[in-house]
Amino acid sequence: MPNTVSNVTYGKPKKTGAVYWAPSGTTLPTDASTSLDAAFVCLGYVSEDGVTNSNSPSSESIKAWGGDSVLTVSSDKADEWSLSLIEALNVDVLKAIYGPQNVSGTLRDGIVVRANSNPNEAACWVIDMLQRNNTMKRVVIPAGTITNLEDISYKDADAVAYGITISASPGDESFGYDTHKEYIATA
Repeated sequence: MPNTVSNVTYGKPKKTGAVYWAPSGTTLPTDASTSLDAAFVCLGYVSEDGVTNSNSPSSESIKAWGGDSVLTVSSDKADEWSLSLIEALNVDVLKAIYGPQNVSGTLRDGIVVRANSNPNEAACWVIDMLQRNNTMKRVVIPAGTITNLEDISYKDADAVAYGITISASPGDESFGYDTHKEYIATA
């Protein structure tokens, strides 16, 4: 296949939202454009750094006597997604960060956030993007757990941001035991 300029693309958020979160067990989408299950909530704006996927395998070389590498075995294949949620007043963002059981109330009536050592549970994540030539890309993570929360800064000139890392675990048999799937199609 020759070089094709139209295959070079970017990843922009959809204007109606790009990052969605739902409880584990929610029905997952199977294409790039079908409406999401009602359980998915939009987590609003993401910082200008966008979304980053670290999906690199690690391997180890088995050496023979004398130092020759005779076998390479896979030792790890982490699938991690990093982003910064910047709608700090969005109760759904707070529930995704701290756990639904640790956030109550509304902005109008008052929100209570409880920070504690209760583990964050895996949830379903969807990341929707627009790409070149009216192409949609949807990433579906069937079991993603927030495994890192960056320091939260409160400053005059910066948005309060929740920089998170989502570690993707394999889905069940119906998802093919994949850690994530990507669906790409022209709209």
